[in-house]
Amino acid sequence: MKHSLRILVIEDNPDLAANLADYLEAKSHQVDAAADGITGLHLALVNDYDVIILDLMLPGMDGMTLCRKLRTEGHRTTPILMLTARESLEDKIAGFESGADDYVVKPFAMREVEMRLLALARRKITETGKPLLQIGELSFDPGSLAVRRAGRDIELPPIALKLLEILMRHSPEVVWRQELERAIWGDTPPDSDALRAHMHVLRAAVDRPFDRAMIRTVRGFGYQLVDPDAVST
Repeated sequence: MKHSLRILVIEDNPDLAANLADYLEAKSHQVDAAADGITGLHLALVNDYDVIILDLMLPGMDGMTLCRKLRTEGHRTTPILMLTARESLEDKIAGFESGADDYVVKPFAMREVEMRLLALARRKITETGKPLLQIGELSFDPGSLAVRRAGRDIELPPIALKLLEILMRHSPEVVWRQELERAIWGDTPPDSDALRAHMHVLRAAVDRPFDRAMIRTVRGFGYQLVDPDAVST
């Protein structure tokens, strides 16, 4: 049986918002709606949603600002599906850096939106009670979701956290691209840029502020996370 979701739609186009609500409610989901960023942020903070549908271009507060505030100030990890007309890798990276989990590019099929919402809800991070992961100077607590490297706290959005966990659990082995994509999106990854964009976000937080990289690309295969002090040169 398919799980019924509580969904917040933040979209200023009344026709699109109504179409999304009608379709999702017909699929037995519960839908709240906001037509501007300020109202959307308020609803996202005071209610407990399974997933949020968020348009980028909103009155009052744009989608990326809303997403960033929800993550950094509201400390909410509710999965967010962004609606965007922008298809470039740079725009996708910007969305993921602000804290989005997935995206669909307009125009889109309603069925695809529902599939992505269900996938986001299934992979919400609920891994309390698992032991601390430690690779060299990098640590990740699956219970508190706290990430630290060399004594410095690192903030990561949910998908980057999941990728980091997978790479740390397999370290120093190479994790194939297909394995990472399957762990995040099941059998329906958004497109070939999605994993690369999330890995860019992860590397920017875990490696860029430090002298030595821990995340490596193995071309043609995937990625690995290594302790630089344990790797012979």
